[in-house]
Amino acid sequence: MDPTRLRRRHLVLASTLALGLTGTASASGPDAPLWLEQAKDPRAQAWVAQQNEHTLQAMRRQGDLAASEQRILDVLNSNQRIPYVSHIGHYYYNFWRDKDHPHGLYRRTTLQAYRQARPQWETVLDLDALNRREGKSWVWKGAQCLRPDYQRCLISLSPDGGDAVEVREYDLASHRFVKDGFHLPVAKSTVDWIDRDHLFVATTLGKDAETRSSYPRVVSIWQRGTPLASRVPVYQGKTSDMAVSGSHDGTPGFERNLISVSHDFYHSQQYLLKADHSLQAIDVPEDASASPYREWLLIQTRSPWTVGGHSWPAGTLLVSRFDDYLAGKRELTPLFLPDAHRALAGAVWTRHHLIVTVLHDVKSELLVLTPQADGHWSSEPLAGAPQNSSVEVVDTDPDHDDEYWMTVTGFLTPPSLARGVIGEIRPEVIKQSPAFFATEGLAVHQYFATSRDGTKVPYYLVGPKDLKLDGRNPTLEYGYGGFEVSLTPGYNPVMGREWLARGGVYVLANIRGGGEYGPTWHSAALRENRPKAYQDFAAVAEDLVARKITSAPYLAAMGGSNGGLLAGNMLVSYPQLYGAIVSQVPLLDMKRFVKLQAGTSWIAEYGNPDKPSDWAFMKTFSPFQLARAGQPYPATLFITTSSDDRVGPGQARAMKARLDDLGYKNMYFFESAGGGHGSGADNTETARFWALNYQFLWQHLKQAPPADRAD
Repeated sequence: MDPTRLRRRHLVLASTLALGLTGTASASGPDAPLWLEQAKDPRAQAWVAQQNEHTLQAMRRQGDLAASEQRILDVLNSNQRIPYVSHIGHYYYNFWRDKDHPHGLYRRTTLQAYRQARPQWETVLDLDALNRREGKSWVWKGAQCLRPDYQRCLISLSPDGGDAVEVREYDLASHRFVKDGFHLPVAKSTVDWIDRDHLFVATTLGKDAETRSSYPRVVSIWQRGTPLASRVPVYQGKTSDMAVSGSHDGTPGFERNLISVSHDFYHSQQYLLKADHSLQAIDVPEDASASPYREWLLIQTRSPWTVGGHSWPAGTLLVSRFDDYLAGKRELTPLFLPDAHRALAGAVWTRHHLIVTVLHDVKSELLVLTPQADGHWSSEPLAGAPQNSSVEVVDTDPDHDDEYWMTVTGFLTPPSLARGVIGEIRPEVIKQSPAFFATEGLAVHQYFATSRDGTKVPYYLVGPKDLKLDGRNPTLEYGYGGFEVSLTPGYNPVMGREWLARGGVYVLANIRGGGEYGPTWHSAALRENRPKAYQDFAAVAEDLVARKITSAPYLAAMGGSNGGLLAGNMLVSYPQLYGAIVSQVPLLDMKRFVKLQAGTSWIAEYGNPDKPSDWAFMKTFSPFQLARAGQPYPATLFITTSSDDRVGPGQARAMKARLDDLGYKNMYFFESAGGGHGSGADNTETARFWALNYQFLWQHLKQAPPADRAD
């Protein structure tokens, strides 16, 4: 579980009088009522039930919540959606949910059948049938299938949609779980096939198995037919590490075993595990990523690196021959060099080529890089890839050929899925999503706001072509700004139906802390510089007002997870800019986050509140501590899930309780049961989650006074 993978990874109402609750939890002073942090505490469950009912009644009273839920559910259950596939062996696999299969089907088909408008699918695993048989409510979390015959898979199932999973061995030929096969009970685990009879296992099961971040700290090899307790440890990390994992590369002729040790989100070490279980370090900077493939080693820098007489900037992609590098040679070839406008967004191998995705001012470009006989690498645009769109390679099969699957989308462009073969077949659209909302009369613009320190911050605006510049357009500003996550244009049918189709303007803010301009854009808002992300978001809001697109009573802010922290900071530090705020599955109490769930894994991003020197700056962006009575806070919805085992629901609960205690009457809270650190364990739950978001925003922005009477 390396840092890159981690980055890229919702009652019964009791008597409130009996519990001493009168609509709020008692929280004298800036201290959280700790029982609210316990997801299954009876008092907490009663408090959540009361809050949920209050919010539901308010949303139903002022709008048709049920109609909104149905519109969203129609999208989520539509059989016209693209069934995205992964090429595994002779088949193309897809996981699918709809009205008849709320928990989903794992299914497969052939390429010939997939080309048809209505492919014939073979069901591999019916999760709803499994749940009926077992009396469970399993949520699909993926399958890892054994190369090269792909007859056995390790299937991960979550009891509620959280990160903890049960792992079971499955036979693709018989469509049955393997009797007495590999099986891990529910835990935070990572597994990988070594061969048919051996697995790499890193799990939180057992004594001293967890890091302080609640991830595995020991990598072991587990042999078929032996109890889990007899697995052989091959690496033991420190409790202060974030996570460890083992992986096997089964590429014929290049078989190798690797151990990955993540010290935090941005610092890791990889080792080659030898036959005698000794380790050889892949010697790259700890903040760089190293990725072997066949004879090659890819290295991506996150900070400047001088090596072999050359200096490479942060965000550079380098390649070397793997064996030469391990032998000490440092002959590195740059495959991508960043500049002020271009950043590396991803790289994926086909059999003979490397496809690199570049963001050029948050617009996608795809390049094909190919090693030449003389040691150089050629570079050319991917033939047939569209310009000025969000383009992503979603699947390749590097064991066999140069096939790739590419998705193309935009704010107003329903996604398409194309298949190509480099050098043989230009990308051919195989599947096309229908339009789920009308786009006629809508337009997309990119603008740049100027932040407090002079930094130019890009943002996208989606709204009517004939937008009236009177400051009265209901506008939703969305952002994230953390963990080097890039926000790019994409088709969002739920947002389109519930916001754009009702006359709203949508804004996507590419603030610092994200990865839109590479590692330096991210590091500019790390730790003590975190407020720069919020200054950027505020600058976008101010730019929208300056352009007379909107004004504070008509402007809303929304974000989830780290973006929920962003939304919380806009509430307590920039309340004058907004008429409503939504904070989803949020982090909000920076003093206590290290004590909850996977909190310590985020110290590299935010700092350590237990260190006085770090708390000195962290308290400047901790909404729970910054909340004060008598402020012009806009109406706010905190929305989370009971099953979130990453951030946990306690942060949102405590923040709502504190604001109630401070006397605010315009704060709302809702907690779904399932979905983990997401929006629902099934489509119905997801539809409720998002309907509440948009219903809340429309109610509170529509009630705003005219712009000429706004402060």
